[in-house]
Amino acid sequence: MATMSVGRANSDTDAALVPRGWLDTVKVFVELTKPRIMVLLLFTAFAAAIVARGGLPSLKETLVLLIGLALSTGGAAAVNMWFDRDIDAVMSRTAKRPLPTGQVSATATLVYGIVLGVLSIVVLAVFANPLSALLSTAGYIYYAVIYTMWLKRSTPQNIVIGGGAGAFPPLVGWAVVTGNVSLTAWAMFAIVFFWTPPHFWALALYKNADYVRAGIPMMPAVRGPRTTKRQCVGYAILLLAVSLVPYFTGSVHFWYVPTASFVGLVFLAANVCMWREADDSTVWAKRTFLWSLLDLPALFTLLVVASVI
Repeated sequence: MATMSVGRANSDTDAALVPRGWLDTVKVFVELTKPRIMVLLLFTAFAAAIVARGGLPSLKETLVLLIGLALSTGGAAAVNMWFDRDIDAVMSRTAKRPLPTGQVSATATLVYGIVLGVLSIVVLAVFANPLSALLSTAGYIYYAVIYTMWLKRSTPQNIVIGGGAGAFPPLVGWAVVTGNVSLTAWAMFAIVFFWTPPHFWALALYKNADYVRAGIPMMPAVRGPRTTKRQCVGYAILLLAVSLVPYFTGSVHFWYVPTASFVGLVFLAANVCMWREADDSTVWAKRTFLWSLLDLPALFTLLVVASVI
């Protein structure tokens, strides 16, 4: 853990590398919001809004949802980078982020993350409704505080319990257009929740050395690849089951069932292949992770289409 304390101390010093102009500064602050993850979160929220409406939301609802949620997820990501700057510095996957490379100070990052979170509350509470603001804030706190500051460094179940953070956007999207949260919205929450462990653990299996070096109790590092892979299969089965719930709540047409089942079975098959693979090989871990990047968008796209056609 000594390397972790050194990393945090170094990141608190004045930036060794600074952006050369305003465009570089913008790029740094955009990167602090984890834009690639944000896009997926906004997609799930917008998909939920379409399912809730049974068609496209109004332009105002769309803008309020996307702007308000982008501020929330981006702010939570910035706080995450602020708190994790010590371990990011020693992990190859994250070593080039703005804080480890000294492109921005820790203080500026923390203030930025908090300001974005506050702005999100204002936008959603004023232009949508209090419930959407409450749900967005809950997701922000879940990720920035509960997951980042507690679960991530304390338990190998960090991803399982913390998966709820990334599952909040569908609830926010639903609440923006309806003012409430239905069983279908919770089903969409569950889809993201059960998708998260096999998605992230597949990545952790072939990036295990990073987590060991950083002292993070990720499942492969603590329980080993065999246990991790077995649990991935279990969560893939649960994901397949909960992905069919929206049909039984009456939100989508019947053809959603066979198409969503096919998507879920392919993901399950990938996880089974990963489980059957020798523990010293990561070929199927990489393939499963890549498929997971398609699996969730595919399910939410099917939900959207099946709710309007």
